[in-house]
Amino acid sequence: MDLWQLHIFCKVVELKSFSRAGEAVHLSQPTISSHVKDLEEHFGLRLVDRLPRKIEPTRAGRLLYRYARRILALRDETESAMAAFQGSTRGQLVIGGSTIPAGYIMPPIIGSFSKAYPEVAITLMVGDTREMIGKTLAMEVELSVVGARTTDRRLQQLALVRDEMKLVVPAGHKWCRRASVDLKSLAQEPLILREPGSGTLRCFEESLERRGCRLEDFNVIARMGSTQAVCQGIKNKMGVSVLSFLAVREEAAAGRLCLLEIEGLKLERSFYLTTARKRTPSPLAGLFIDFLKASFNAAEKQSE
Repeated sequence: MDLWQLHIFCKVVELKSFSRAGEAVHLSQPTISSHVKDLEEHFGLRLVDRLPRKIEPTRAGRLLYRYARRILALRDETESAMAAFQGSTRGQLVIGGSTIPAGYIMPPIIGSFSKAYPEVAITLMVGDTREMIGKTLAMEVELSVVGARTTDRRLQQLALVRDEMKLVVPAGHKWCRRASVDLKSLAQEPLILREPGSGTLRCFEESLERRGCRLEDFNVIARMGSTQAVCQGIKNKMGVSVLSFLAVREEAAAGRLCLLEIEGLKLERSFYLTTARKRTPSPLAGLFIDFLKASFNAAEKQSE
């Protein structure tokens, strides 16, 4: 077992394909398959199931993947630490973001960071808030930006930016000319929700609980794994939803969606920089964290 084999194995798990993993690391499919087979022989365990259309890790494979990501992250930290010791800024940094931060907040910041530090390669892993918190704890990412607080004392969080949730309906909907609707009216409307683990969903649930309501009181017709999927459902008249203003503002400005308030609900939240409390940031992670904070501080001053 060596680091290169672990790197290839992680690519196979993440891309769910020998051929796509081969394209990512510029190797042939048989070579990729051979490396995975060597790992299986080394551990004496089947690590992946070769299904007709995709590759899925076995339970042993999922366990190895978690440890491999930690090993590879430590490798990257070592590279950046030695580069920093020599006075240069280069290396690889793996960070995470839940759906809204990864889709709408972090890309421009990563772009600016890459222009300032062109020798740093950043990998952004994306998932829901619960998944990104898990990856931060497992040291698969050095930091993450997520849309909900965690009660896990092994993590520390810093609020970076505030967001407001809106009731989102399709253009031409009967409510489009209204500024707000009440909960009783909303309970009669088909409602599309994000998946369990989503910070967006958690914010909505907590707001309802403060009013003594539950999701079971509403006509939930679907749960979807991304904000983009929910938006498509809304535009195709499946139902309405509660989503981040940051995620839907461009669609609303173009007239494809309408945004409303929900009377009596305070639908505000923050996005949080999340790190492991006992993990010392690598030089690159520390540099990116400082850059991230400075970016938000500058944006806040401009808005004043």
